[in-house]
Amino acid sequence: MIDLVDVAHPRFRRAERAIFVRRVVGDCMSHRCRTLAPDREKLDACCSYGADTDLAERDAILSHQHEIRALLLPHAKTAPWFTDEVEEDSDFPSGRHVRTAPLGDGCVFLAHDGRGCAIHRAAFENGWDFRGVKPHVCRLFPLTYDDESIVLSDDYTDYSCAFEPTAPTVYRNGRDTLADVFGPELVAALDAAEAEVLAAEAPARRLRVV
Repeated sequence: MIDLVDVAHPRFRRAERAIFVRRVVGDCMSHRCRTLAPDREKLDACCSYGADTDLAERDAILSHQHEIRALLLPHAKTAPWFTDEVEEDSDFPSGRHVRTAPLGDGCVFLAHDGRGCAIHRAAFENGWDFRGVKPHVCRLFPLTYDDESIVLSDDYTDYSCAFEPTAPTVYRNGRDTLADVFGPELVAALDAAEAEVLAAEAPARRLRVV
């Protein structure tokens, strides 16, 4: 069972306690990512399956298709970029989403000659803002949301980036993205929950040191 704490926010009323204490590498591009089962190096491992994409994000991606396609390898240029099925989901801003298509051993947008997401790279190289274009589900990882809660993604502990002891906490790593996607009011509420969790954790940490 997930250990949740209360959050004073009209939409998200709870948060998983672990987001405030578990850690994740802050810069994916500098980390040699490994999957843990099986144990092997797999760069961009969290992008293996495709991602749920709001219809507005899909349309924004297609509006930049020429810059993105220029980065893709030939077999990805002509492959489907999205699944055909449109799902109704009130959690998404438009109320509907599709999914980025898998290609080979990863998301179609990984099929290019460098690391990372081709959407993000196209934004960087062409000077446009990736926010509202790159799926917010990808931007939040390993944070996600379920009903009224901010929680860890199910596959968070499948990857080596979750086990770097000097990395920032998952919440601190994703705080700016949470504010951008859901607004500063959520971050203010989560900051208060974080303070509560860390205050409760402090005596236990001191006890372990002794």
